[in-house]
Order: sequence, then structure tokens, then C-alpha cells
Amino acid sequence: MATAPVGRVLTAMVTPFDQTGRVDLDQAKRLAEALIDSGSDGLVVTGTTGESPTLSDDEKLSMYEAVVSAVGTKVSVIAGTTTYNTAESIHLSREAEKLGVDGFLLTVPYYNKPPQEGLYRHFSAIADSVSKPCILYNVPSRTVLNMSSETTLRLSHVSNIIGVKEASADFPQIGRIIEGAGPDFLVWSGNDSDTLPILKLGGYGIVSVVAHIVGRQVREMVDAYIGGEVDQAESLHERLLPLVDMLFIESNPIPVKHMLSRVGFDVGDPRLPLVEPRQQSIESIDAELAKHEIDIRVPARV
Repeated sequence: MATAPVGRVLTAMVTPFDQTGRVDLDQAKRLAEALIDSGSDGLVVTGTTGESPTLSDDEKLSMYEAVVSAVGTKVSVIAGTTTYNTAESIHLSREAEKLGVDGFLLTVPYYNKPPQEGLYRHFSAIADSVSKPCILYNVPSRTVLNMSSETTLRLSHVSNIIGVKEASADFPQIGRIIEGAGPDFLVWSGNDSDTLPILKLGGYGIVSVVAHIVGRQVREMVDAYIGGEVDQAESLHERLLPLVDMLFIESNPIPVKHMLSRVGFDVGDPRLPLVEPRQQSIESIDAELAKHEIDIRVPARV
């Protein structure tokens, strides 16, 4: 692993594209550095927010290499390397490990809808194929399949599966995972709107989208809660919720890419089948964005 721990505040980083639609590695490096400077402990690269379904394996590997080179060992770089194909997921994870990533985000398979035993074997096989830490990712709104608390708890006994990013919004389920797992198995919120509720259940942190824009404030909220300043954490949480809502006015990462470009950090349009936001959405996003202090610093292009 990197010298830093995985961290409580991870940003699910967008993938920048240039005007021709190609991955912009130079801008990815600038973005990675800016996100770390604005409060992130680590970065999740080529996850859902990174438009992983539209990236080739070569593009994903180039992103890992670029981000690792940009942030070094200061923070953790977590690679989103999995699909609904176990063998391909193993291959990409092994190649990513060679490039120096610090861990892997393992997403519940979509489309083929494996049973719970299939999930257990799928994730176990991927984790066994690499030596770095793995974080499970349960996101039923995307995969149309919920990984049960029983399956997550079984997987918590795999030595290098260190936690789960839970985006089910099923708080009883999340509570069962936190209560039933050992103290070394960590639970990150997979939804910015759920960060504080999951911390209150005993969760560890957040894999954030809104941290692209207000990373210092997300950091402040998490630190306030961990430090016992619950009222301050609640105040920050409530202040950020309207901006969080705008992130999902259209499919993620359409709104956050628009926000970044609006504040001067050009990351390009999404790739098809995603498209730019509708005009009505743009007006709503821009109106809300104007109400918030922007944390990300836009570097000068060389």
C-alpha cells in the first residue's frame, strides 16, 4: 500500500476527455493533484463516476499510471477494475497492480445478475489474484442487484478485502454489516447524501462525488463528526445536501462534469451513451453552484 492509509475521504474521480473525445491524461494529473489539495485522502479511478463502461482496458491502465505518477505515495489510488466478467476483472486487476495502484474497487456485477454465491466466488477470486487491499462496492441502483449483508460479511473474512462502499441506502443492512464485521472491516458511504447517517451507524468514511467541488467542506464534515462535533457535522451536511441533489439531477457524472467545467476545470463532455446536461438542468445546477464556496483550485495550464 501507499504510505498513507486508504483514508476516510476518497473522491470517485471523473475521467477527463479532450475536445476530440480522447482521455486527457495531462488534465487527469492536474485534477488528481487538485483533489488531493482540496481534502481527499485518496482517489478512486475509473469507477462509475470515471465512466468505466466506456473506457478500454488500455485507457484504464493509462489512467492508473497517470494518477499514480501525479500523486505518488502521498495518498491512495484505488482502481476500479471489475466488470461482470470475472476472468477479465482478474486480468485488469493484475495489470493495474503492476502500475503501482494501492488497491481495488470491486463492483457488484451488472447485467448477468449472479446469485449471492456467485458474488462470493467472483469477489473471492479477484481478491485472491492480487496482493493489494480490495473494497467491495454495492450499488443496486446501477447493477439492479443487491449484495446481501450475509454475503458482505462472508467476504469480510477474505484477508485482503478491507471494506465495502455501500450505496444501497439500506440503513438496516448497512448497520448489520457494521455490527457483524470485525473492527478492521471498514464501511464507506457510496452516496454523498448518506455520509453522515452512515458515520452515525459506525461507518468509516465516504467515496464522494461532491468532493470534486467542495472537498474541503466534505473533509471538514467528516472530521467534525469523528472529533465529536456532531452539531457542526450536521450543519455542514445540511448545507451541502442541495448541491449533492444537483449531482443526480441527471445520470452521474453528467452534472459533476458540468460543474467542474463551469468553475474553470475543463474535463470535457461525457462519452456516449452519456451526453451533456439538458438546458433546464444546467440552469438548476448553475443556480445551486453559485450558492456555494468552491474548494477546488484550478491550476494554470502549462
